[in-house]
Amino acid sequence: MTLLPETARQIDARVAQAQADGHTPSLVLGVVRDGTLAHLATAGAHPRPDADLQYRLGSISKTMTATLIMQLRDAGRLAIDDPVERHLQGTSVGALTLRQLLAHASGIQREPEGDWWERAAGVDLTTLLAGVTPDKIAYPPHLTYHYSNLAYGLLGGILERLTGTPWADLLNERILTPLGLRRTTYAATEPFAPGYVVHPWHDTLREEPRTDTGAMAPAGQLWSTIEDLGRWAAFLADPDPSVLAAETLTEMCSPVVISDQESWRHGHGLGLELHREGDRVYVGHGGSMPGYVASLAVHRPSRTAVVGFANSYGFRTGHIGGLGRQLLTLVLDAEPAPVTPWLPAAAPPPAELAELTGRWWWMGTTIEVYADAAGDLHAGPVGAPNLRFVPEGPDRWRGRAGGQDGEILTVRRDGQGRAVALDIATFVYTRSPDQEP
Repeated sequence: MTLLPETARQIDARVAQAQADGHTPSLVLGVVRDGTLAHLATAGAHPRPDADLQYRLGSISKTMTATLIMQLRDAGRLAIDDPVERHLQGTSVGALTLRQLLAHASGIQREPEGDWWERAAGVDLTTLLAGVTPDKIAYPPHLTYHYSNLAYGLLGGILERLTGTPWADLLNERILTPLGLRRTTYAATEPFAPGYVVHPWHDTLREEPRTDTGAMAPAGQLWSTIEDLGRWAAFLADPDPSVLAAETLTEMCSPVVISDQESWRHGHGLGLELHREGDRVYVGHGGSMPGYVASLAVHRPSRTAVVGFANSYGFRTGHIGGLGRQLLTLVLDAEPAPVTPWLPAAAPPPAELAELTGRWWWMGTTIEVYADAAGDLHAGPVGAPNLRFVPEGPDRWRGRAGGQDGEILTVRRDGQGRAVALDIATFVYTRSPDQEP
């Protein structure tokens, strides 16, 4: 699927302007729709970017670390409310939980002990843990959003201790190889873009070191390309169930903490950033390492994403993440997902299902119930059903969408076995507005 010419033109123009205004050696952004790279916008020539040129992912690496944790949770190897000490002894913060670390709600300090880890030679796990002392707690858990790279160093240590496998090997085995992310690697692999600092007064370039971050690698070590990052974005929109269950990814995208208490425009789920743009919510993450910035923004309902890289740390006109979300909004506004056409049912539902359809009343208000081809019930205001129930047993249904998600619908019958009421979480709907519940 390709973009309309006018949409592509606007994206290309904005990327070119951002590269020029930002004094960025090279800038590349890709639009992903329905699992494929629909458009590539490039600007700059140091080096000239393309879809297979590696840049550093930075903190987007955290989304993969979080996925590894959730895989182990689904396999019964851990619970996300386990305390750290259950899986990782040797720290002074063992009462913190995995959920708190994943969502940056633990209150743990942002960076590990020692020199700036992103630009220094990495240490091993034992050395990292030795620096995790009680004074590393900046706030009590859940008091506030406090972003922490150190938290993801600890999560990587938990993965290694629990599986007996180094984080990088586990990542290759459980995510990169199954998803075909062949150009996502631990270290830079040619061709790659050097990372630069652009001098603020005379626009010269200083190349930054490409460090091995050791035990902090789960927080930001990885390198990738637009092609591979686009595949990862497609996974976050519609996961391969052999890698992660869809309901688990949805759980990761649910807010645990809101960082912006004034307007509620930004928060964090389990390893994923959440950005509200108007009535839409984008999931993903930003990334930065010395000489690099990266962006990942996904609109899951439309399976549309924008991914991007630049090879300068400053990016003077603002973070690349903001540009990525602006372009994602542009695409969704200009080219909304096509409307799924209505199709008639092949046959009427079974009689025991059909008798539950139609209008029901509670306290003078009306709902309309209909059955779909899969045998589920949909209910809600007339013409706008917003509830869905799936069968769970004879005359028993479980809510799976809308305000009654998780609640029980029970069919009440009279002495002749006819359905006379629907009990939805104790709210009893009858066939007549005059009938007592």
